[in-house]
Amino acid sequence: MWSIFTKDIKNIFTNWVAAILIGGLTLLPSLYAWFNIEASWDPYSQTDQLPVGIVNEDTGATVRDKEIHIGDEIVKELKKNDDMDWQFVDRKEAMDKVEYGDYFAVIVIPENFSKKLGTVMKDRPEKAKVEYYVNEKINAIAPKITESGAGGIVDKITSNFISTVNGTIFDKFNELGLEIEKDLPDIKKFEEYVFQMEDKLPEIQTLLNESLADAQNAQNIIDDAQALVPDAKRVTGEGLQTIDETTTFLKKAENRLNQIAPQVQKDLEEVQSMATKVNEFISNVQTSNINLNQGQQISEQINEQIASSMKNIEAVEAALKQLQEQNNNEQGTNQNQEQIDQALEQLAVLKKELQSIQQGGQRINTFLSDKQQEVDGLIAQLQERSAKTANEIDAFVKEYNENIEPTVRQEVANAKKTLGDARGILIEIQSTLPEVEKILSNTEGNLGEGEETLKHILAEFPYVNDKINQLADRIREIQGETDINEIIELLQNDPEAEKGFFEEPVKLNKNSLFPIANYGTGMTPFYTVLAIWVGGLLLISLLATGIHRSEGFTEKQIYFGKLFTFISIGFVQTLVVTVGDIFIMGVDIAEPVWFILFGLVSSLVFILVVYTLVSVFGDVGKAMAIVLLVLQIAGAGGTYPVALLPEFFQSIHPFLPFSYAIDLMREAVGGIVWERVYRDLMFLMIFGLIALLIGTFLKGPLSKKTKALMKKSKESGLFH
Repeated sequence: MWSIFTKDIKNIFTNWVAAILIGGLTLLPSLYAWFNIEASWDPYSQTDQLPVGIVNEDTGATVRDKEIHIGDEIVKELKKNDDMDWQFVDRKEAMDKVEYGDYFAVIVIPENFSKKLGTVMKDRPEKAKVEYYVNEKINAIAPKITESGAGGIVDKITSNFISTVNGTIFDKFNELGLEIEKDLPDIKKFEEYVFQMEDKLPEIQTLLNESLADAQNAQNIIDDAQALVPDAKRVTGEGLQTIDETTTFLKKAENRLNQIAPQVQKDLEEVQSMATKVNEFISNVQTSNINLNQGQQISEQINEQIASSMKNIEAVEAALKQLQEQNNNEQGTNQNQEQIDQALEQLAVLKKELQSIQQGGQRINTFLSDKQQEVDGLIAQLQERSAKTANEIDAFVKEYNENIEPTVRQEVANAKKTLGDARGILIEIQSTLPEVEKILSNTEGNLGEGEETLKHILAEFPYVNDKINQLADRIREIQGETDINEIIELLQNDPEAEKGFFEEPVKLNKNSLFPIANYGTGMTPFYTVLAIWVGGLLLISLLATGIHRSEGFTEKQIYFGKLFTFISIGFVQTLVVTVGDIFIMGVDIAEPVWFILFGLVSSLVFILVVYTLVSVFGDVGKAMAIVLLVLQIAGAGGTYPVALLPEFFQSIHPFLPFSYAIDLMREAVGGIVWERVYRDLMFLMIFGLIALLIGTFLKGPLSKKTKALMKKSKESGLFH
């Protein structure tokens, strides 16, 4: 083994071609790492060379009588910003250039941008939108960078907007604090009012229930009244008809009274005259010598006179009865009725007296012949009754002229006036009935609405009751926990200080436990480990894993002899790349010595793995080493966190040497946590030990098959 190793080292230093090739092999992996580290050093410092179009279409807005132009303000700020190469153009030019690839992205501020932001002062604010167009096919990273820039614009707008709005709000809060302090007595009264409301809620509920019952009763009354309106219309119409008929009848009665009054007066005068004549006749008879033989003649004369008087009295009686009947039909007054009844009674008395005289005249004729002696007495009696009757007739005529006829006429006139007034009232009632009907209808509708309102209020009353109780409880709770004077003091804080706070309410205080200077430094562990593996691949591609003359050497001797050569060159490659990272690239390494030592350990393990694969399996081993490289680049977590990788790569991650080598180098770059170093070293040693065991025990048994396979591949003319 030592002989093979020393011979290889001697050949490197004695053969200039070999020396140049080995020199190239030691340098090439370093270039791979250094170029990638340099390219990744600080890519975001060059974003000012990324052209991004800015289109401002904002037309501004008026908020509380103040003109605002947020779009112009954004453009003004971006012109002072050099994070990217901002290009201020119109929409058409911007869209043409982003489609062609001249712009990586375009940000459009729409015309309603200020207007949307201004809705914050309204009941329903609307969010403003910024349009963002990106050409993602140009580059994989550039869209993320431009998107970050667009997000930065939005964040800046949001921050300024929030600070401005909150500054305004706290200005109002300051004013509100002063107002609350001024209105503190009213607030106390409000608290008392809430507590009173809480106490009155049961009474209010009772009153609402009673009001609902009253409304339902009123509805029934309205329904009854509406049902009576048609009857009222009918009765009013019938009343008017009755009044009109009665008035007509009264007019007829009045006309009839006017017609019969002269006749009645004439008849009464004739009765009065007859009574006087009868009285004079009896007086003459009394003073003259009466011949009893002339009794028949005297009786006939008396009967004739009395019959004429009776006829006249009956005519008057008939007229009065007719007047009495009319008076009954006209519903006259009691006084009018009594006058007529009294007159009829007096006429009946007169008729009775006349009839008595008539009977007395008949008795004269009867008794003249028999009772001469009684003639004088009877005549005297007749004369007395005749005089009395004449006086009564005179009194009745006087009573009729002075009282009966004027009273009847007055009562008729009064009845006509009363009927006229009644008719006017009924007409007024009749004209009012439609209005009454309308009022009843409106009242019914209002009552219905009121009843529905009361029902709604009663339905909502439990909610109101709960809310008022909650409000009262909350006020008591606040009173127990918070002093309103403290709230007033809080509201009266400095608005400018509050504005500054909300512009940046949380300030990130970054504390880097293991500070990394830049992105290139952060990628150094990955690219350095990758370069070490690539160096191993270059070695197995150019250097032979066997010897030309193998006589006298065992397969194990050949394996270990060549392994020492590969390890030695691998160490040189690792020293070049790690020392170059520190001194040529200027990477800020926290533990540079350990960085170099960890690199040598990684190189040892990688060479063991790669060399063993090729030494044992030949060309198949080379393919296996390349496949392993591909899997480790994707699955070792060198660029992206393992948690972000697909499930397959997450599952193979623990079985890849890269995973532990990169982690080991990161410890040296950022700062060492020895527990992690021990773990990583342990797993790397396991990978190296496995490779060493495979080479030690499988090199010999598989040697013939590997050589036969390589010979067959060379026969194809495609492989060396």
